[in-house]
Amino acid sequence: MEITSVRSFLDYYDRIRARTIKVINLIPPAQIEYTYMPGKFSVGDEIRHIAGIERYMFAETIAGRSSEYPGCGKDLADGHEKIMKYFNELHLEALEIFSRLTDYELSEKCMTPGNVQMPIWKWLRAMIEHEIHHRGKLYVYLNLLNIDAPPLFGLTSEEVKERSVKMKV
Repeated sequence: MEITSVRSFLDYYDRIRARTIKVINLIPPAQIEYTYMPGKFSVGDEIRHIAGIERYMFAETIAGRSSEYPGCGKDLADGHEKIMKYFNELHLEALEIFSRLTDYELSEKCMTPGNVQMPIWKWLRAMIEHEIHHRGKLYVYLNLLNIDAPPLFGLTSEEVKERSVKMKV
């Protein structure tokens, strides 16, 4: 998917973020720092990571600056309420940077932290893929916490199978 319009990108990204928030909202505040194994990201780390990478790596790079990613530790936002405030505030800051782009600038190149030049539209696409990756990890955490996760597009796998035409073998 090539991104050719800032407006259509922002609309699409808004829908991606809404799905992520739907999953995050299912996490009980008491479980915000749950992790399945010491040394692995906690639920809160995942949320702080999505926020920090979006704002301090992707948005900074697009603005022509170096990445300032601060990590995803509790020192950035500790507790459910503060994590959600951090998540939402950094998203608004990133959107402000993205919304200043012109359609023409989408094809200009930016330098990634990996020292690779790529068109800004591809870097934005990578950001979306990154968020979806971490949302998937949050789905796994919900499963580990025995919390039913919402189906991504309205139907569960079982419901799709039930409504599908049976193939002859």
